[in-house]
Amino acid sequence: MSFENILKKYFDKTYTEIEFVKRTYEALTQLGFNNENTIAGKCICRDEISQSIRSVIKYMWGEAFNFSSLAGMFFAGKTGLAAAMHHAPIKDGKERYVFYALPHVAINEEGRIGVCKREGRAGESTACGALAAFQKEMVSGKVNLTMDNEDVEQSLIRMRLLREIPYGHIPDLFELTKTTLNAIQTDLETTINKVVDIKKSDYAVITGIQINGPDTNYVWPAAFYAVVNGKQIQLKVE
Repeated sequence: MSFENILKKYFDKTYTEIEFVKRTYEALTQLGFNNENTIAGKCICRDEISQSIRSVIKYMWGEAFNFSSLAGMFFAGKTGLAAAMHHAPIKDGKERYVFYALPHVAINEEGRIGVCKREGRAGESTACGALAAFQKEMVSGKVNLTMDNEDVEQSLIRMRLLREIPYGHIPDLFELTKTTLNAIQTDLETTINKVVDIKKSDYAVITGIQINGPDTNYVWPAAFYAVVNGKQIQLKVE
C-alpha cells in the first residue's frame, strides 16, 4: 500500500506543516492572539526530522519556548511552564500563550508505518525511534521500569505510557503514537490548570500527530481550543 493510501486510511484529514501552523495562527488572531502579544511553546520530539515544524512556528509566532523531550513528551512540568509564562509579552495587562504539542510517526513511500530514510545513512531508520524502542521492549516481554540516570527521558517514557496501556496489551507503533499524544495532552493540560491564572492570561492548546512522509512532513490535527477571558472556545483547523 502506498504512502498516500496509508495516510488516507489512518488519518481523516492532514495538512502540510506550513498549512497547519498558518491556519491555527489565523484562527487565533480572531481571538486576539498574534506574534506581537503571544509567546508560543512547542512540545515536539528531539528527532532532527521533526524540527521542520519548529521553523514554521518560529516564522509565524517568533521564537518559541522549547518544552521538547524524546517522543515529544511533556516533562518540563510546572517549572518549565512557569518559565515560559514569565517570558510572555504583557499587552493590555494580559499575557497570552500558545502551546503546540505533536508526537511523530514516519510513513515511508511503500506505506510502512514507523519507517523512514535519513540523509547520509544507508538502509532504513525508525521514527519515532524512542517509541519504536519501547514498543519492541513490550513485544519482548521485558520492560525495564527502573529509572536509568544515564537514560532519563526513555525511562520516563516507559513509566508514563505504561499507565495508559491496559495490562497485557501490546499496541502497534501507530496506536502507541496516539496513546503518546493523549498522554502529552493530559500532562500539559494538568500543568496548565495548576500554573496558569486565567484571570490575567489567555492561552491556546494545539495538538496533533506529525507525520514524517517520504518527501515532506504533514500534521493530523487533534485538539485545538483557546481559553479567552476564562472561557474555553473550541476551534477547528480549516
